[in-house]
Amino acid sequence: MRKLMASVGVVALSVMLSANAAMADTTLKLVEVITSPERTETLQQMIATFEAANPGVTVEVTSLPWGQAFEKVATMVAGGDIPDVIEMPDTWVAQYGGSGQLVDLASYLPEWDASQTLTQKTLDMATLVDGKTYMIPYGFYLRAMFYNKKLLAEAGVEAPPATMDEFMEASKKVSALPGKYGYCLRGGVGGTNGWIMMAAVENGTNEFFTADGKSRINEPGSVKGIQFLLDLYQKGYAPKDSVTWGFNEIVAGFYSGTCAFLDQDPDALIAVSERMSPDDFAVAPMPTGPSGKAFPTIGYSGWSMFEASEHKDEAFALIASLSSPESNAVFAKRVGVLPIHTGADEDPFYATEQFKGWFEELNNANYVPTIMPTYLAGFSEFASVTVPETSQEALLGQRTAQELADEWADILTAEYAKWKANQ
Repeated sequence: MRKLMASVGVVALSVMLSANAAMADTTLKLVEVITSPERTETLQQMIATFEAANPGVTVEVTSLPWGQAFEKVATMVAGGDIPDVIEMPDTWVAQYGGSGQLVDLASYLPEWDASQTLTQKTLDMATLVDGKTYMIPYGFYLRAMFYNKKLLAEAGVEAPPATMDEFMEASKKVSALPGKYGYCLRGGVGGTNGWIMMAAVENGTNEFFTADGKSRINEPGSVKGIQFLLDLYQKGYAPKDSVTWGFNEIVAGFYSGTCAFLDQDPDALIAVSERMSPDDFAVAPMPTGPSGKAFPTIGYSGWSMFEASEHKDEAFALIASLSSPESNAVFAKRVGVLPIHTGADEDPFYATEQFKGWFEELNNANYVPTIMPTYLAGFSEFASVTVPETSQEALLGQRTAQELADEWADILTAEYAKWKANQ
């Protein structure tokens, strides 16, 4: 019987070890894939607390830069170098969980006291793929629009853009300033959310498929949204080198004052707040489209356990420790996600102007959070490889918005058909 024991705000080992086993060292391998110096330092501190509460257990951390993480993890797993615990992005769950490589953590939850305070959204997201608990989310990423107050004032823009038309016009005005641009475009890895949001807002819906299973990404409205991003770049309203930008580059582009607008999750607040005065920037909801609605993407990441782990009880104890209310409160603030336990939203930390845009999106019916179709087994490769490669070609004028949308639609429609056939 598994028994998890709380110790100084963390969860101790859930397995009752024999005297001989207790003397043997246990090494758990953990891989993090959304990395930054601040995130890694915070994770290491949390792991140190876990290790102190569990003598004889050591956690080895491998930190992979996000831009290469998908391919590197796939190579590790294929080569048999499989971690016990992994930081699992929502876009990867179907690939690894659907192929039987992840542990369904549901059987562990009844004996973990902290599971009782997980929010309903956390539980829903945890079971989004096949109805199985392939991960414990550690927080949620919801897109909203950062804007630079000084740049807008200098460009004669009176308020952050409320609509897509206003967004394009404001970007044009800011880009007329010497050395300045309207938008920090994420043209590299991780840019899929931007393309999906723009397609949805112009198409007036965040439904990915029609009733007969066809992708809606190449419908006329969606193509218009894709063209919107192409226009921002090709008209010079985004930096030329942003065609390859990832997370670190777009955030730096914003806090350096290069770009006036950045659509990002709360995790960008960490770097921005360290380098900009709160008087110089704010966060607004995403601009709305012709339907009067916007469809900001909401994503999540969490902790998963591989079936190949030879130390499953210890591995879950680590996951439970990292996911405890105390640890999650610290981690959520440091990495910039909306926390997973009930009551966390009452923390004064979230009652600032910097969180205003996200909470307005959560509380206003005109903003409809959009969940990516991560239940599709091929979506991880689509989002991590196909979209960056093909969208960069389109940004550079090598293919049209319609050609891009048609290719994406073919892939997504085929993946949906595979998923539907197994339901």
